[in-house]
Amino acid sequence: MAPPPALSHNWSMTFDPTIYGPAIASLLALDSNGQRLIPLVQSSPSHAEAKAQIDSLHAPPPVRAGLYLYFSLWSQAHETAQDINSPEGAYWHAIVHRQEPDASNSGYWFRQVGEHPIFPALRDQAVSLGVDLGPRWSPTRFIEFCEQARQQPGSDAERRALEVQRAEWQLLFDYCNSHSR
Repeated sequence: MAPPPALSHNWSMTFDPTIYGPAIASLLALDSNGQRLIPLVQSSPSHAEAKAQIDSLHAPPPVRAGLYLYFSLWSQAHETAQDINSPEGAYWHAIVHRQEPDASNSGYWFRQVGEHPIFPALRDQAVSLGVDLGPRWSPTRFIEFCEQARQQPGSDAERRALEVQRAEWQLLFDYCNSHSR
């Protein structure tokens, strides 16, 4: 079995939206340049102009699903993700349901993902952020962690869950941009 393709982003450095081109960089500049802490539970859209810009963007569906999710356009993220027949579509779909929150539905979609190539880097990022869920990344354990953290607003657990979720978004978004051409 061949090793998974490398991610295009150097994860020892800060997330750089400019590597995705000017249209995506401009879009992400509307809200924190890809550094936003996306809420653990679906919330109101983070920026009024985002939907129209994503709708007009010529990008593969997995990239659009990730952008909708980033800007808390939950319905659009869900609709886009459910129409993508790939591990990345299932992954975005799983995150959407984790935020719904619907832990069992999220778990179902993570089982459809299987072992995703971003898992090793995500596990490393999570550990560096103080979230060690075991020797391999476990989406199911992270769902449980998020379920507990969201019930403790303002807690250290919530902050760590938000930071890991941001790393997850960045890694999956990077992967989708590199592999969804």
